[in-house]
Amino acid sequence: MGGERQDFVVVGSGFGGSVSALRLAEKGYRVLVLEKGRRYAPEDYPTSNWQLRRWLWMPRLGLRGPFKMTFLRHLSAFTGVGVGGGSLVYANTLPTPTEAFFTSGTWAGLADWQAELAPHYGTALRMLGAADNPRVWPGDEVIREIGNELGRGQHFHPARVGVFFGEPEVEVEDPYFEGQGPRRTGCNHCGACMLGCKVGAKNTLDRNYLYLAEKQGCEIRAESEVLAVRPADGGGYRVVVRERLGWLRHRTYEVLTDKVVFSGGALGTVDLLLKMRADPEGLPGLSPRTGSFVRTNSEALFMVVTERKDLELSEGVAITSILHTDDHSHLEPVRYPKGSGFFRLLAMPHAAGNKVFSRLLGAIGVFLRHPVRFVRAALVWDLARRSQILLYMRTLEGTLRFSRGRGILTGLLPGLKSSVSEGESPKAFMPEATDLANRFADKVDGVVWSMQTEMVAGVPSTAHVLGGACIGATADSGVIGTDHQVHGYPGLYVVDGAAISANPGVNPSLSITAMAERAMAGIAPRTLRSGR
Repeated sequence: MGGERQDFVVVGSGFGGSVSALRLAEKGYRVLVLEKGRRYAPEDYPTSNWQLRRWLWMPRLGLRGPFKMTFLRHLSAFTGVGVGGGSLVYANTLPTPTEAFFTSGTWAGLADWQAELAPHYGTALRMLGAADNPRVWPGDEVIREIGNELGRGQHFHPARVGVFFGEPEVEVEDPYFEGQGPRRTGCNHCGACMLGCKVGAKNTLDRNYLYLAEKQGCEIRAESEVLAVRPADGGGYRVVVRERLGWLRHRTYEVLTDKVVFSGGALGTVDLLLKMRADPEGLPGLSPRTGSFVRTNSEALFMVVTERKDLELSEGVAITSILHTDDHSHLEPVRYPKGSGFFRLLAMPHAAGNKVFSRLLGAIGVFLRHPVRFVRAALVWDLARRSQILLYMRTLEGTLRFSRGRGILTGLLPGLKSSVSEGESPKAFMPEATDLANRFADKVDGVVWSMQTEMVAGVPSTAHVLGGACIGATADSGVIGTDHQVHGYPGLYVVDGAAISANPGVNPSLSITAMAERAMAGIAPRTLRSGR
């Protein structure tokens, strides 16, 4: 395959890459998608997150599952790897951000973003099969009750999710794409969305955009990691690819292409761009803003564990409802399926505080006040059935900057490092979030746990790392222009979470999809461009 030529190479197959693949293929381009993760069939997914080989992505240890954890100084990030990217393990939610998202950040004032993106949000909702969750469960009722107590009952509603709610265990013809898509089976509410859907009800990208892209002639190569993107003599770019052939066996080759779409997610795209900016043969003219304006949704994660046998907390889709606790914050109940207790190893009793010593003393105090309850919670046999993860998000914190080097948490190998660039760094402890978790625990006779990384290091956890290659009018203010093309490098595009240029405050998957639809709509069809 050395010396092959493509019109477009798409690096990554998540929400941005999948949209790019389909729309470019529809326009008549030769499109190659390169994905470092595996291609999964439903039977490949784990039944429990104790099945580490099938669940976790740690290739140096031989673990090649779809779920990846990245630990940096200022955040712990949970992302997806595989053909379909984050859609394989995300929690399905497809909310639209508030107006503030479209009028703040580095892209503010460069376009009427809310108006321009509105039709593309509609396309994205249709393509991703968005539907309101039709059932509520015990955890939802508890959150509804908390909302009523706070005077916010009217701000509780079922989550809008990318799930096919057809008849369980009954396979039907494609319900979305006039018979052009795969056959589907309805959701059985097993709670396994974030492990990978073995049922076939989750509207992952390999069941819509990527499926249709391949029917249009797009080629997808799994287990193929992009190591470098460099300008080619005579125009275009050379993409250096390392393909996995087996355990510790790889081969490296190059693909020549006219254009490249970076869609490896904020972590993958920013890391690759930073490497290429430092490479004299790569992209040394990249904006000095590369790696800047990195955001999270300022999440706080809790696990409330109860002994009550009458509460079954593992049933339902991954996230079933949302309570907007104020104009910039909300709370969601999250679940894993029966038998999934891996996060027991990473949790400890929760106590808030700005200093590690005060947090640890607080955790000891909480334990001593309820020792029997905590011991019983720690020994609960099936943690997923007796625990509710609570996800709190808000839009108030500042931004981080990514760079490359050997940091405390990157070890001896070079990798991404984080630092605070503007405002306050994302917080692991927010009083209102702790109050909500304690309210939930009181109502289910439970106890509150947090991640050890939060309690010991004060590092918050997030599933939504955004920015690092943001939109700006010039290279001094952003990495890409309003057309998602990289400043100074015609034919290079960033179309993924790295291009998100303000804090959405909600799951960004729908927004990434809509922005990708808009970016691809701006590229002329191949026949018009070439005159053929």
